Amino acid sequence: MAKKLWQPSKERRTQSNMYRFMNFINKRHGRDFEEYEPFHQWSIENIPDFWAAMWEFAGIIASTPYSKVVDDLNKMPGARWFIDARLNFAENLLRHRDDQIALTFKGEARDSVRMTYRQLYSEVARVAISLKEAGVLVGDRVVGFMPNMPQSIIAMLAAASIGATWSSCSPDFGIKGVLDRFGQIKPKILFTADGYFFKGKEIDSLERISKISKELPSIEKVIVVPYTQQNPDLRHIPDAINYADFLTPEPDPEINFEQLPFDHPLYIMYSSGTTGLPKCMVQSAGGILIHHIKELMLHTDLKREDTIFYFTTCGWMMWNWLTSSLSVGATLVLYDGNPFYPHPDVLWKMAQDEKITVFGTSAGYIAALQNTEIKPDDLYDLTSLRSVLSTGSPLSVEGFEFIYREVKADLQLASIAGGTDLNGCFGLGNPLGPVYAGELQCRGLGMNVHAFNEEGKSVINQKGELVCTTPFPSMPIYFWDDPDGKKYHAAYFDVYPNIWRHGDFIKISEHGGMVMYGRSDTTLNPGGVRIGTSEIYRQIEQMEEIEDSVVVSQNWKNDVRVILFVKLPDRVELTEELKQKIVSNIRSNISPRHVPAKILSVPDIPYTLNMKKVELAVKKIIENQPVLNKDALINPEALDFYAGLKELQEG
Repeated sequence: MAKKLWQPSKERRTQSNMYRFMNFINKRHGRDFEEYEPFHQWSIENIPDFWAAMWEFAGIIASTPYSKVVDDLNKMPGARWFIDARLNFAENLLRHRDDQIALTFKGEARDSVRMTYRQLYSEVARVAISLKEAGVLVGDRVVGFMPNMPQSIIAMLAAASIGATWSSCSPDFGIKGVLDRFGQIKPKILFTADGYFFKGKEIDSLERISKISKELPSIEKVIVVPYTQQNPDLRHIPDAINYADFLTPEPDPEINFEQLPFDHPLYIMYSSGTTGLPKCMVQSAGGILIHHIKELMLHTDLKREDTIFYFTTCGWMMWNWLTSSLSVGATLVLYDGNPFYPHPDVLWKMAQDEKITVFGTSAGYIAALQNTEIKPDDLYDLTSLRSVLSTGSPLSVEGFEFIYREVKADLQLASIAGGTDLNGCFGLGNPLGPVYAGELQCRGLGMNVHAFNEEGKSVINQKGELVCTTPFPSMPIYFWDDPDGKKYHAAYFDVYPNIWRHGDFIKISEHGGMVMYGRSDTTLNPGGVRIGTSEIYRQIEQMEEIEDSVVVSQNWKNDVRVILFVKLPDRVELTEELKQKIVSNIRSNISPRHVPAKILSVPDIPYTLNMKKVELAVKKIIENQPVLNKDALINPEALDFYAGLKELQEG
């Protein structure tokens, strides 16, 4: 049984949005729910009633009401939601137009800049008018190659307000990485900044933008936000214009929000692209809106008086997720830069100074913070902080314990997991329930999530495939350039017909929590025993002699064997003594089955542009298979070392 680390007080439970919503359902449907698990069960057994109630509770703004919640729950993919409704995504995010702070921007080692909801509305209106004057029509693509700054959100909202479709990459993407994505969707307008800051260095974006724009003939205008320079030289970029010059001079225009169907394309998101060109996943305005509001309002318990931060770039779905916090009127904190520069505590000082109530980050950041001697609770006043969110990879038990020991004892630690594919989560926080070490608190409302064993049966307290057996509104409406739907079907539905197979290896606990074990396509199977890579990483992360690691399986003598690659700090060598320490830790804390057959030292660990370890690419390299798109990696040269290793050719 997992260790209970936190339990919400009765006051905190009863003041939560989740509790209010549960009572809303109780009154409407004559129920008497008090706890989350039976409430979740009702939500997946009564999906149309649940989403109809969510629509009303969230106060979705629509010019035309829906006639039916969903047309066919037995159709996946292809179910259509909120038939006949017409709405605008940006209108729902810009419903507040007062003097409360909407956006606080903190660039690396720079003072904070603030923008009110009134100012945000006005700026979006000016950009929207300018986009229309530039010839942008409903369905055109508008893209961003931007730091995580206010103008990124403004450009997205302006595009959405007139019915254009938004897509973005962070400015640390290389030229080919950008072209692999934007080249497929043929954007009309590109927003960018002249550069960005990272670890105290000024990094130029204009040279890359010049090459990118010349390779994308569909682009008619490049709008450049000055950030690192006051007056950047735009002469070498075709059709470029300074952001200030692009804006209409009209001081306080109104936005004519284009009223569109629920399933109108809002975002195009991308798969990692390590097996070929990235898949372009098209997501609907209404689906993302109601799904994000559910997750933010109910599972995150976000309210108007909150200040929410998520450490993310514009190339990760958590940016889209964070942006939807505007719909509840909260204050968003945007940070751009290195989270350990100029000091490892920089984000926690910001949490104190900005009175952040919801602090979001990645499991990788928490693991890296553990390896420093920083104890945020000793250094800063974190009185305002009530929730920490973690995602990106499984958060270890030690990561959970570190947060409660060194950050704050009384807070909700919500490890959350889902994916870019749905722009949201399958497993989330639950303001009504306890936090157990190593577990996501619950499965999301309306999400019929199970762990399937190898026979395709739903199991509890056993490891299995993460599946969702009924449709949900934020499923992609289609993949770009996939007219017969074959790419879409192959991505999720080829294994279990009419059931979404996500590709994660999980366990659902007896109280409804979820434990994540990593990607199922990189699950290790020595001797037929399924092992999640996160179980091994958990042991490695606790060893100060190891900086990073990647673990893969290698096909060997009609079976598979576990191979562990470790990256060591300077002046540390992989001695036999260190190998035995690794083996001992894994054998005693997990099982002999988990012990690697080989432990090898490597100079670097390969990561995707979204900072996820590429176990599958390493496995392909050591088995002499091609890795089709190394440009999807932030450090593709790291893979070179893994090719042709003599140690892997011997027993």
